[in-house]
Amino acid sequence: MTAVREGRPDGRYGRSADQRADRKLKILGAVLGVALLGVVGWSGWSYIAGQDLSGRVITWNRVSDHAVKVHLEVVKGKDDTGVCTLRSQADSGAEVGRKDVTVDAPKEQVDVEVTIRTTERATNAVLVGCTSADRG
Repeated sequence: MTAVREGRPDGRYGRSADQRADRKLKILGAVLGVALLGVVGWSGWSYIAGQDLSGRVITWNRVSDHAVKVHLEVVKGKDDTGVCTLRSQADSGAEVGRKDVTVDAPKEQVDVEVTIRTTERATNAVLVGCTSADRG
């Protein structure tokens, strides 16, 4: 009895068209993967490097049915000036108060207490965002 071979002998006729196509697809996939990682890395770096002002709400207290007191912490460059926007919402989710706070103290970390006047009873106080402001 002789052994029956189901394909060409290895190494005798070169690579098949399927093997060449597979190799090209692997190379193309690797190149596209590296390009995607580069774009994601560049986007992340530019986002982080572009943020020169950040803030967060430390605590908030409802002082009456028409006012909320907010303790805001802002981290910025020592000589930078910025504006942080705070808002307050009611149970329904409707905005009942909004206030822009200018932060220009010559420090890198600034703690500010702000009172937001509201049109009805508020259930939260959140930081919408902070942006840099040009001086004079």
